[in-house]
Amino acid sequence: MKIKSKALLIPLMGFALNGYAQSASIRGIVKTNDNHYATDLTVVLNDSLQTKVDNSGAYRFPDLKAGRYIISTKHIGLRAQRDTIVLAAGENRQFNFILAVDKHILQEVVVDGYKPIVETIVSPTLRVETPLLELPQNVQVINADVMAKQQIFNLSDGLMRNVSGVSRLTHWNDMYVNLNMRGSQIQAFRNGMNVVSSFWSPLSEDMSVVERVEFVKGPAGFMMSSGDPAGIYNVVTKKPTGVQKGEVTFSLGSFSSYRSTLDLDGKLSDDGKLLYRLNIAGDTKGSFRPFEANKRLVIAPVLSYQLDRKTKATFEYTYQRASMTDVGSTYVFSPFGYKTLPRETTFSSEALEPMKVNDHSAFLTVEHQLDPNWKLTAQGAYFGYNQIGASSWPSNVLADGRVIRKSDIWDAMSTMALGQLFLNGKAKTGSVTHRILAGIDMGSKNYYADWSSSFVLDSVNGGEFDPTNPVYGLDFPYVPFDRSVPLKTRAGAGGGVIKSNYTSVYVQDELAFWDNALRLTLAARYSSVSQASWGGNPIESKKVTPRVGLSYSIDRQTSAYALYDQSFIPQNGFLYDGTAVKPITGDIMELGLKRHWFAGRLSTTLSGYQIIKNNEITSYGPRPDMSVEIGQKRVRGIEVDIIGQIAPGFSAIANYAFTDAKITEVNDGVEAFYVGQRLTGADRHIANVWLDYSLLKGALHGLSFRAGMTSNVDRITAFYSEDHPEWNLPNYLRFDAGLGYTRDHFTATLNVQNLADTYLLAGGSYYGNYFSTPVYSWQADLPRNFRLTMGYKF
Repeated sequence: MKIKSKALLIPLMGFALNGYAQSASIRGIVKTNDNHYATDLTVVLNDSLQTKVDNSGAYRFPDLKAGRYIISTKHIGLRAQRDTIVLAAGENRQFNFILAVDKHILQEVVVDGYKPIVETIVSPTLRVETPLLELPQNVQVINADVMAKQQIFNLSDGLMRNVSGVSRLTHWNDMYVNLNMRGSQIQAFRNGMNVVSSFWSPLSEDMSVVERVEFVKGPAGFMMSSGDPAGIYNVVTKKPTGVQKGEVTFSLGSFSSYRSTLDLDGKLSDDGKLLYRLNIAGDTKGSFRPFEANKRLVIAPVLSYQLDRKTKATFEYTYQRASMTDVGSTYVFSPFGYKTLPRETTFSSEALEPMKVNDHSAFLTVEHQLDPNWKLTAQGAYFGYNQIGASSWPSNVLADGRVIRKSDIWDAMSTMALGQLFLNGKAKTGSVTHRILAGIDMGSKNYYADWSSSFVLDSVNGGEFDPTNPVYGLDFPYVPFDRSVPLKTRAGAGGGVIKSNYTSVYVQDELAFWDNALRLTLAARYSSVSQASWGGNPIESKKVTPRVGLSYSIDRQTSAYALYDQSFIPQNGFLYDGTAVKPITGDIMELGLKRHWFAGRLSTTLSGYQIIKNNEITSYGPRPDMSVEIGQKRVRGIEVDIIGQIAPGFSAIANYAFTDAKITEVNDGVEAFYVGQRLTGADRHIANVWLDYSLLKGALHGLSFRAGMTSNVDRITAFYSEDHPEWNLPNYLRFDAGLGYTRDHFTATLNVQNLADTYLLAGGSYYGNYFSTPVYSWQADLPRNFRLTMGYKF
């Protein structure tokens, strides 16, 4: 691979010499008419090529051909400017903007709200500065405007419908998200940092603090290499914009659901150097099942300060407090098949203690513009998480369907200290332009959990719980769990400790040839990870993972790409033959085609990929205390993503994914797997559609109509079986519809989900002989329900 890449590079550099000899550029500074540098502003060239200004208001378009260019600006609250530049061959033009602050424009833009849903660049937290169209990878971005129209209040609410191939098998209510993509659970990131400290993931984010969510498909050496090759999702939180504005919303919905949010944004100093953002949200909701309740409070202040012309510091703190019914209350069990119990069935009881969670996170980010071409970013974060409560799970399920219910203690705490330093820059060697990225990541994560105590709710020999004729009381007086011993001690005694420490360094060079028509990405990342799971001794893994990408611009609106990338996952255990356990390795090859339509208002992506995973271990049959390598897993798929504006006022999000994920090799001594077995969380077909039509003129101006469809076909559960298809989850098909209205400062949104009121399953698994009889377990999705949100922007 390396030899071929170098051999290819030599003729490409030769061909590129003439192409760059006469390249031109446009650069400049953007200021406001009160003499402040503009921030969070986009400069657009020919209505297609875009770049954001840096902290000092500087922008640059390099490697341009001679010709006529239309240059314009986009920013809420600043009057747009549009000019024409005629650029000579080899000319380096300086073009500065002075933009007027216009609160009337701010109100019109915010209130009318037809914000484009196509994002052309990734957030700075993804580190790369390559436009999405040129990036040799499938990355999909969902912004806050889409989430507001779909009334996505929590990350577990259905955001995945907007991205091809992403699914969620509901587990612990909405406490955790656990998204699946390309045959595996993907890693959760927040502001560019991996925030997973346990098997489950972080507490699901409230959308009141979220600006956008970025789905990076496949491994990405610019973000991480220690993780599943399926990809990551990156939650980007809201930052100050420097524009004085605010919004308050109130929502109500089915099952006694109420929610209110406040978003304030503005300046704390007259010179505009000290900015703030404050988001507050309160949420309470019931359920179609008895006894279930969920309450949340979110407070998220952010401060940013422009230390000097080149340096900016941002501090943000987020506090989430949640109180919910003992997790696991959504599960039901039956030996007779899926949906054999009423949709509202629960095995819980109002006498059980709720799960209470306190989640704190803080980020400090410092950005320093070394010069117009080089920027240094440092970021540190601390996460502190604490939960006290219990989870529900049966002690036994009998052949006649009666159940011995049980409640298990689940106290947990987690701390994470994370740091990163990375450098972005642009340089030239002869006629070749380089986009450079280099950096270091470090982190320490500790998770402690106690599952050691249980409380049986029902007596045997006549006292069993009958879900067909439920009596929700307890047969025994409820006694709170003993928490007199410190949690870390309890967790250590029960094996509930997970620790990891890592250091990683990486470098990436994107080489541009032929007027940036062809881009070759070469990268490598070295990672050293020490990981201890479930109380075991730490295992150290060290690995260098390469990355090679190729992207070619067929024209200014169309690009094709190819990618080869690697990742690895440390694992703990002892192989029966005495050899050392190796990390799981993941290799991905991907091809794709991207295109922007209608001057960038509509984006389409088509990608095909193959992932090969090796070295994963499982229990060794003759010696269950030892391990053996399973063999090989392979995931192949095709994905299509369409997002954007089809016509004035008419936008669409549509996607489809075909996923073929299975085991292709099985080693001797492996009993729980077989060749051809499909992988958990890899539904074969996933298709989604969301349509939004707004009336732009006339007496009904501001009224919008919305409709959506979500489908998962040939679904995979934790225990897939080809011989017994009835064990696998039934297909999922849901239809939604809604209305919106915007006038002046006021907005109203009404959405109705599950229009057909179908009995749908949001999650579940077949557990075989886990109990005294084989059972089916599942979680029912919401019946027909509505949400109404009213908002006022000021």
